[in-house]
Amino acid sequence: MQAVWSAMIVVAVVTATTISVKASQKESVMTMPAAEDTLFSEPYTDTDEWRDTPVRHRYVHGGFKNTDTRFSYYFPEKASYEGRFFQYVTPVPDSENLAQNPENADDKIGFSIDSGAYFIETNGGGSAATAGPAFYADPSIAAYRANAAAARYSRVVAAQMYGAHRPFGYLYGGSGGGYRTLGSMENTEGVWDGAVPFVLGSPMAAPNVFAVRMHAMRILKDKFPQIIDAMDAGGSGDPYAGLNEEEAAALREVTRMGFPPNSWFEYDSMGVHAFTLLYQGMVMADPSYFDDFWTVPGYLGANPPESLKKARLQFETTIRAALSDEEATAKGLESVRDLGVDRGTADSAWKVLVNDGSDRPAAFQLADAPPDVGFLGGDLVVLSGEGAGKRVAVREIIGDVVTLGVADVSTLALLNPGDKVRVDNSNFLAAQTYHRHQVPDASYKVWDQFRNKDGKPIYPQRAINLGPLFAMGAAGTVPSGKIHGKIIVVQSGLDREAFPWQADWYAQRFKEHLGDKADDYYRLWFTENALHSPSESERAPTRVISYMPVLQQALRDLAQWVEKGIPPPPTTGYTVVDGQVILADTAAKRGGIQPLVAVSANGKSRTVVKPGQEVSFSATVEVPPGAGTIVSAQWDFDGEGTFPVAADIAATPAAEQVITASYSFASPGTYFPVLRIESQRDGDSATPYTLIPNLGRVRVVVE
Repeated sequence: MQAVWSAMIVVAVVTATTISVKASQKESVMTMPAAEDTLFSEPYTDTDEWRDTPVRHRYVHGGFKNTDTRFSYYFPEKASYEGRFFQYVTPVPDSENLAQNPENADDKIGFSIDSGAYFIETNGGGSAATAGPAFYADPSIAAYRANAAAARYSRVVAAQMYGAHRPFGYLYGGSGGGYRTLGSMENTEGVWDGAVPFVLGSPMAAPNVFAVRMHAMRILKDKFPQIIDAMDAGGSGDPYAGLNEEEAAALREVTRMGFPPNSWFEYDSMGVHAFTLLYQGMVMADPSYFDDFWTVPGYLGANPPESLKKARLQFETTIRAALSDEEATAKGLESVRDLGVDRGTADSAWKVLVNDGSDRPAAFQLADAPPDVGFLGGDLVVLSGEGAGKRVAVREIIGDVVTLGVADVSTLALLNPGDKVRVDNSNFLAAQTYHRHQVPDASYKVWDQFRNKDGKPIYPQRAINLGPLFAMGAAGTVPSGKIHGKIIVVQSGLDREAFPWQADWYAQRFKEHLGDKADDYYRLWFTENALHSPSESERAPTRVISYMPVLQQALRDLAQWVEKGIPPPPTTGYTVVDGQVILADTAAKRGGIQPLVAVSANGKSRTVVKPGQEVSFSATVEVPPGAGTIVSAQWDFDGEGTFPVAADIAATPAAEQVITASYSFASPGTYFPVLRIESQRDGDSATPYTLIPNLGRVRVVVE
């Protein structure tokens, strides 16, 4: 039964894009050495050429006969090669050519070659790795087997190019790719020598972190501005002030589950993220829950509070028209398919399934506009016509238009103008407290709030815990910490999709497995002021920094650790208190590699001045021991995100500095001046890589 559930759930986590490659050369089949996986015993190449973009490299493309797996290799010139490769694994199977996209936030090819490595990416197995309720593919193909086969064969090509040798191999991936990275390191030996999983979720992450987040979003939607203000620089520090009992309980619940309170600043645009996919897996795997929720004592819906009653939508109307992408765009619905360019990234890879490229409606225009109940997601239930009895996932309501999530093309083909439908969010509301009915073992401390004094769950429990099944769908097995190789985990301090404590959960598993030798194989580096995606810093540059340079440094340090025995900087100093990761407050205690910033205005975190009155700013910045020096710093006094003022830093790079400045504000208002800094291991400010950022904020009230 577990295998069946897993295969059904994987459809919400794993998808595939079959890549059609036009071969520029005749296919050449080569012999696979000591093949450990007979499925991938016949590799071939169909493209082998030198390219100059983004840097000079040899590009080799190919696949494995009788599979849909495709790979791309990017080899540096011989003089630049140092005997290693870096391999990126996407959260869901996608294209093997993503690194060639010039719009990507990071240059994986250029970084790898600058690091003396060749770069590998695959399509994760292609259609052969797809799993769903209609057919049951082995999830291990996308989890690690396809990537392992590409890694093994790359060594054949590398030996032909550079001479006989065994290249060291390093795997890295984030979010769902973090699961795959750990699954790869636990389920293979001799393929990769080390790995950098980043923005990790635990085996209990999905769907629970999204469920509790949505519960808070529904109840606190009108109170977030005051919560954000309380937690911001110079705020009161009390996010519960002014909340009623239900609101305070919701905020306490989501905070104890691990959502970072400082991360609510984008509450009005963060949406439900990948839950639009996970929801489908929940409905398939545990359909009776959605009836029990509204009828069985112990579930919130059986005796619903007034806020839940008001949020429930069961609106009947008819379909006026199906809308294509173009028609929806013409109506100004720019977010209908949410196309974007960040395919394969930790934050946006899930969109591949929503943006499946099929010729299907992107939305339906209805005869009437549903009432505004704060809709976060739900279903379009078909009541008449050929599709009667079917359900279609709805992502959002915009006036009289419903935009679609994951949808079966054959079902959509049955829907026609005039069909009666019901816009219904009953199941979606039920999903928002699913985490209460998924209490796992005692190692998951954030669930203690749902246990009584005897350690027993206080709410009814479902027959299965879905989290490990979701994790298994991504990793091939439930990650356990029994790794083969060295690991550096990079985790974000403000992550609202992979709550930070989950990296600590893995740290405990690694320690159980490795014992006293844990420090010889494992590091955990937290990145303060970083979110789930490195590109999110572009949307909120005065609050968020990118963790990409930390990830780059982790890969380089990992290579030195494996190849030369040079230990990387120590694990970040932290504690976990009621689900929140609290970082040590000095560089010496914190460790890791990220610089620290503490900013004051007139000696305080909040100052009140008159228009034109000069404000004195002071910032203490310091780099953890052995992690480099400060190489750049910029002020943004008006908080607009442009950082136009270069800070006066020491002429000789130093690991600890005090940076001062003065500024006056002409107009009344509340300002959040920000100092952004960068450190670099070798004091090199000109390199495009490994410039480790951080920032500090302060509040200035001009009245």
